[in-house]
Formats: sequence, structure tokens, C-alpha cells
Amino acid sequence: MNHVIEQLVLSALHKAKNNGDLEIAEEPEIVIEKPKDPKLGDFSTNLAMTLARPERKNPRVIAEVICKYLKNGGGQVERVEMAGPGFINLKMTQSFFISRLLKVAESGDDFGCSTVGKGQKVLVEYVSANPTGPLHVGHGRGAAVGNTLCNILKKAGFDIKSEYYVNDVGNQMNILGRSTWLRYQEILHKTVEFPKDHYQGDYIKDIAQEIIDRHGEEYLKKSEDEALPFFRQYAAQWVLEGIKTDLKEFRVEFDGWFSEKTLYEDDSVDNALGWLREKGFVYEKDGAVWLKSSAFQDEKDRVIVKQNGDQTYFCSDIAYHQNKVNRGFESLVDLFGADHHGYVPRMQAVMQALGYDRDVFKALLVQFVSLKRGEEKVSMSTRSGEFVTLKEVVDEVGVDATRYFFLSKSSDSHLDFDLELAKKETPENPVFYIQYAHARICNVFLKAQNQGIAVPGVAEVDLTPLVEEEEFALIKNILAFPEMIEKSAQTKEVHRISHYLHDLVAKFHSYYNKHRVVTENQPLTLARLFLLHCLQITIRNGLTVMGISAPEKM
Repeated sequence: MNHVIEQLVLSALHKAKNNGDLEIAEEPEIVIEKPKDPKLGDFSTNLAMTLARPERKNPRVIAEVICKYLKNGGGQVERVEMAGPGFINLKMTQSFFISRLLKVAESGDDFGCSTVGKGQKVLVEYVSANPTGPLHVGHGRGAAVGNTLCNILKKAGFDIKSEYYVNDVGNQMNILGRSTWLRYQEILHKTVEFPKDHYQGDYIKDIAQEIIDRHGEEYLKKSEDEALPFFRQYAAQWVLEGIKTDLKEFRVEFDGWFSEKTLYEDDSVDNALGWLREKGFVYEKDGAVWLKSSAFQDEKDRVIVKQNGDQTYFCSDIAYHQNKVNRGFESLVDLFGADHHGYVPRMQAVMQALGYDRDVFKALLVQFVSLKRGEEKVSMSTRSGEFVTLKEVVDEVGVDATRYFFLSKSSDSHLDFDLELAKKETPENPVFYIQYAHARICNVFLKAQNQGIAVPGVAEVDLTPLVEEEEFALIKNILAFPEMIEKSAQTKEVHRISHYLHDLVAKFHSYYNKHRVVTENQPLTLARLFLLHCLQITIRNGLTVMGISAPEKM
């Protein structure tokens, strides 16, 4: 709705300019907000204050001029007033909101969609956990955030593709293969020494046992050098398939899975380094090869080839991000764990060194998750074999609750996930509270249907019986949904949706407890049923964006 108000204010400015009341040398940015006190109006703008300097006038004088041309507002403005040092407050007519509520029902599943993204091609890369073990809860939070971000960006008109980058190169893959090879021998009663820095989880034994079931003792006859390539490949594929299964059950699927190994196989890494060498952005020092990333606002230069000749992860990341741009993506969004915060400036430096705008690359940091049961913390680790997997959490509390709690706070804030709260079927549990609102509305429709009353369509509904303050509070909140999606897309802040939905259903529960929907007054009943229909659409669309179900019964 803010866009509509912006246009009204802009129209008033043009009239003021045409009549000589204001000069308006260039069109200003118009910021529309909601007053903290609803009694002041529905919308507010500080435009008069931002125009004070270019107009060389007192902001209150400018505000009075703008108010004069806003007073009618095409019959949409009920009241316009100046406040304080030059704020302009607008209260809109009831018909302004009612006419827009009709469009909610017309839009249905498309309600909340916009064109703000203008079809920009964006690649969102997220999760990308090394295929060395099952996904833990930290990966799960990244999966929920990344998947929801993709849904938001699509709804806001961006052309989105999602990708999982498979780190299938490097020493961690050798350790995975060797861990499996050693467990294989142990199970077959051969005495081996299992290093502390190898993967300790029970899943390694599961992989080894599966190999025994399929191949028996065949590999006991082979040397470690002969056996390791097979164990490395088998274990990596086993883990990756498990990751794909867990993500699918978590309602996360990717448009593409990109193997790091392919960057070496097609010489992309060598080609990228060659390009940087030609531009003079690479040099040798102390037997290593360095990128001059400090020349591009990074705090220091970075090693890309070690003294022993091994290429760093950073080296292949350079080629990978060049590959992304070469595929035609205009914006690259990567989700990193919070411990990778130092990686952001060096990737922006890489983009500049490769000849792109540094702002092409955007990183979102996903902070750590702590699990609790009430006030008691749940112990977690990642290599001792005691880590809590995403699957374990989903099995205990369900996909809906897990996704909601992961999305309930800004991704760059630490999250305490209370497993006991997530299982409660009470208003204290926010996801239950929101889903129950949807189910409650469905139940109202069922009761009305049993009395022979159907929700009216857009063409025949009369919404003039809606006069209660709580009804218009609901309508205003419903109509704010598209703008909330736009802001979430522009800021890449997915937690806005959970907050919005919680606030929306709080208003509904309050309204429902105070006012009957199905009454003896037929016109009022039909109007209220239509209002709830629009509310149902909004809740369902919001939950869908979050990857959460909207149950009809609870």
C-alpha cells in the first residue's frame, strides 16, 4: 500500500509545483511509514523535512502546502494533518482499504507477488556442507533460511536458481575415505589404529558395513593405497545421498548440484588463475602464490597455492564464482556459517579482481543454533560422533516446527531452539499459534457451510457492514503482506515473515474472541466470511513461503 500513498503524495507535489507553491527541482525520494500511534493516521511521511533545504522553506510551511493538495486525494483520503516539525499524517477512507481487500481474493495464491525484482537473475547457493557426514542443526538453519529466501525472491519477481556446492575435493575427503576403510577392517576383526582426527560418528560404521554386505572381505586383500580411492568415492556418495534425502524431507530441493571436482577436470581453476596472473593480481612470495586481495578492500593478501603446491579452497572458489557469472547470473547470494565472516571481504575482492562489481556478490551469515529442552542445554559436537543431526530434530518436533524456529530470528543472530516448546500444542508455541488460526478459519467456513452459507465471491460481496475497528486493523495487516515480501526480498531478511504472521494471527484471535462471524445478520455474516477468506489466503501464502504447511484441521 505504501506505493499507492507514494503516488498520492507525488501527485500532490506535482500540483504544488504546477501552481508555483513549490519549486521541486528534482523528484525527491518519498518515504512512507506507519505512525506509532494509530490515532494519528494510517500513513506518515517526513517529506516536508527532506525538502526544507532544496526548497529553502520551513518544513512546516512545506507540509501545509502538501496537505492542501492531499486533502481530497481522489476520494481516498479521509483526513490529512501536519504534526510536529513537519510530519504529514494521512488517514484513509474505509473504501480505500475495502477496494484493495477485494483484490486479495482475486489474487489468491498470487497475493503477495510483485515485480520489484524486475526479473534479475540471481543464484542463491546455500547449505553446501562438506559431504563428510550427516547435516547437523546448523546446516538445517541454513537450509531453511536459503530455501525461504529463494521463495521470497521468486514471489518478489526475481529470476531465481538455487545451488548446492559439493566440496568433493581436498583432504577432508581423504580422511572420510580412510575413516571408512579403517572401520571396514575393524568390523572384519582386523586390529587397526583409528586416529583422533578421523570421523568418529556411527554413520562411518554404517557405510563400512554396507560395503561388507556388498563386497565382503574383498578389500582386506588390498593395500591402503589400492583401497582408498574406492572407499573415498563410496563414502562420499553415501553421505551425499543421505544429505539429499534429509533435505528433501525438510522440503528443500535445489535446481542444481555443482561438484567442485569439475572445476579441476575442465581446467576452470587453472584458467581463472591464469586470467588473474595476466592482470597482475597474483604474485609469488615465500614459495606460495598469493592474490593481491588487499588492493580490493580486503584486509590482507590471501594464499591461493600453498608452499607444498596444494591449492586452497579459496583457489577453487575463485573459479566457481567466475563460473556463476559466466552462466549469466547478475547477482550471487551465498549463505555462510557465522565462522566464515572473514571470507566475505575476500570474495568481494575476488569479484573486483575478476572485473565485476563487488556488489554482485552478497553473503548472508547464518549464526549458530543451540538446542534446549526448557532451560537445559542439549550437548552438541561435530566430530566426536555425538552431534545432533537435522534428521533427529525433524523426527522429534516435525518439519513445520523445525523450519519455523529456524526462521523466527534474524539469520545473523544466535538462535536458542527449545525442543520442548516446539512440540507444545498451545498458543505459547508460535508455529502452532499461526497454524491454529488457519485451521480455525477453515472450521468457521465448515460451520457456515453446514448452515447453508457459502463464502461470497468478489463480484457479489458487500463489505460495507464491516465497521469495527478490529476488522479494519485486520484488513490493514492483510494488505501489508505484499510490501512485507518486497522488503524481505530487498533486505534478504527472511525472519520478517514469521514476525508478520504472528502479529497478524494475534489480531485475528483477538477479533474472533470478541466478534461472532456467523450471525443472524446475513449481510454482516457474508462480509465477515469474506474477510476471513482473505485472511486465510494471507496466512496460507505466508506459511507456503516459509515452507510450512497450512492445516485445515488441528
